[in-house]
Amino acid sequence: MAAGLRRRGRAGPAAPAAGVCARWLHRAWQERRRLLREPRYTLLVASCLCLAEVGITFWVIRRVAYTEIDWKTYMTQVEGVINGTYDYTRLQGDTGPLVYPAGFVYIFMGLYYATGQGTDIRMAQNIFALLYLATLLLVFLIYHQTCKVPPFVFFFMCCASYRVHSIFVLRLFNDPVAMALLFLSVNLFLARRWSWGCCCFSLAVSVKMNVLLFAPGLLFLLLTQFGFRGALPKLSICAALQVVLGLPFLLENPVGYLSRSFDLSRQFLFRWTVNWRFLPEAFFLHRGFHLALLAAHLALLLLFALRRWHRLLVLGLIELSWNTYPSTSCSSAALHVCHAVILLQLWLGPQSFPKSIQPGKKAH
Repeated sequence: MAAGLRRRGRAGPAAPAAGVCARWLHRAWQERRRLLREPRYTLLVASCLCLAEVGITFWVIRRVAYTEIDWKTYMTQVEGVINGTYDYTRLQGDTGPLVYPAGFVYIFMGLYYATGQGTDIRMAQNIFALLYLATLLLVFLIYHQTCKVPPFVFFFMCCASYRVHSIFVLRLFNDPVAMALLFLSVNLFLARRWSWGCCCFSLAVSVKMNVLLFAPGLLFLLLTQFGFRGALPKLSICAALQVVLGLPFLLENPVGYLSRSFDLSRQFLFRWTVNWRFLPEAFFLHRGFHLALLAAHLALLLLFALRRWHRLLVLGLIELSWNTYPSTSCSSAALHVCHAVILLQLWLGPQSFPKSIQPGKKAH
């Protein structure tokens, strides 16, 4: 009997813990719809998905064959810089010339040494797997702070996405590095760390130029938060970092560096397109199509500026006009146009009355 009592005594402390766990699981199952639909559960769902992604990502690395596309080219280009070539026009790889800014060179130079001169593909895949998990965490933190997206969407964004795993750990492209820095900058902006955010944004641009597509949104935020004068120091951080990173190459061949790393005339091959596969190849490669896309992009930005961001645009032009010394015909005309727009909006806008004073009634 004593032995039986001792056995029950030893099992006693584990029983409450098991009961608490069972109750927690039961409650989670009962509230599964809320867990999947309400953004306030973002961190809980994201934590579970991150744990699942650890297993999924490393399983993909070991079970799915790696595909060589650009990694050897990256390593060859970086090796050229290590050997002392700072002229961008002379840096080549198997699939073409070096067309990325200086930040790419420095980051992939580190990967070059970490992977045995680029030969240890498994090590590179493991590094990119860690980068993927860090990027996933940064994205989840953005969603947590904005509270706009139901958590069930996150599963399709990561665990169910073959493309994301392919880009990170099966192709070893430079896009993940640029996007990780971009998401880090967004988190810093949300935390009101504007200077550090601008620094990370500029680092992302220095890895791949396509991050510049986010620049109009960043400019809008800076003007909203700081005005024209206050935004200039933040913008100068972005510009100064580009100069510092590119300085060794700018000193060697400035035209070659700028024309290669920020080449706006570069043409993409039709065989790699996903968005425009339904078009004929000749139409896709036609210069007029490229200009039409650029015009549509600029037109949409202008439309948003006039219809959604017009108040900020007007105030920014007014401040710019007053800061122009000596004044010019353009600054003077812009000032009058802006004042006319303000008067027109006041005239056409809805009339507002205090709650205590309604139209047609006298206040007592």
